[in-house]
Amino acid sequence: MAKLAVNVDHVATIREARKTIEPDPVTAAAIAELAGAEGIVVHLREDRRHIKERDVYILRQTVKTHLNLEMAATEEMIKIALDIRPDVSTLVPEKRQEVTTEGGLDVANQIEKIKETIKELQKGGIKVSLFIDPDPKQIEAAKKSGAEMIELHTGCYCEAKGETQQKELNRLLEAVKIAHSMNLIVKAGHGLNYVNVKPLAQVKEIYEFSIGHSIIARAVLVGLEKAVREMLEILRYP
Repeated sequence: MAKLAVNVDHVATIREARKTIEPDPVTAAAIAELAGAEGIVVHLREDRRHIKERDVYILRQTVKTHLNLEMAATEEMIKIALDIRPDVSTLVPEKRQEVTTEGGLDVANQIEKIKETIKELQKGGIKVSLFIDPDPKQIEAAKKSGAEMIELHTGCYCEAKGETQQKELNRLLEAVKIAHSMNLIVKAGHGLNYVNVKPLAQVKEIYEFSIGHSIIARAVLVGLEKAVREMLEILRYP
C-alpha cells in the first residue's frame, strides 16, 4: 500500500481568511499523524498566503513521521530550508497570481539551476523531490538532476472527464513505469480525491500520495481524523 502524506496548507488558508490564530496547521498535522498519515506536507509560498515560517519551524519540531517542504528554487527558500532541515524538499514552480500550482516544474529547460539547488539541499542532509508533469522528457531530466524522487503532477488527470481522463491516466501509468525503471522513487499528487485516487492506488510502483485539499474539505464535514482514515482505507482497498 502506498503511503499517505497529508498537505495541511488549507488549514492555514482557513486561518488566514480571518487573519487569526485558528485553525492551527500544526495541530492538524498531529491529528493527521495520529489517524495514520505517514507524512506531512506544507508549501511555504513566496507571498506567504497560507503557511508561515512559524508553522514550518514548529512542524519541524513536532512532526513524528516525515516533513515535506514544498518550495520554489529561490535563494530565500533554499536558505529557509537549510535552516529548518525538513526530511524532504519538493521543488515546485510558483507564480504569485495562481490560485494553486498549475503544472509541473520545467526541469529540462533549467537543469543546471535545478542541479545546483539540489546539491545545496542535499549537502544540508535534505532529500529532494521534483514536482513534474508525467512527461518522459521531464522524468529523464529529473534523473539527470540528481534528485532522489519525483512527484508526478496528477492535475490534468483529475480535471479531465470521460475518454480524456482515461488518456491522462494512461499517461500517468506510463510515466510511473519510466520513472521506476530509472530507480526514481515515485510519488503522485495534485487534485486527488476520494474517487479519482482509486485507479492510481492500484499501482504498486507509486510510493506515496500527497493529498491536501480533498481531505481538508471532507474534514470540515466529518472531522480530520475520520477524513484521513477514510482516505487510508481507500488506499488500502482501492
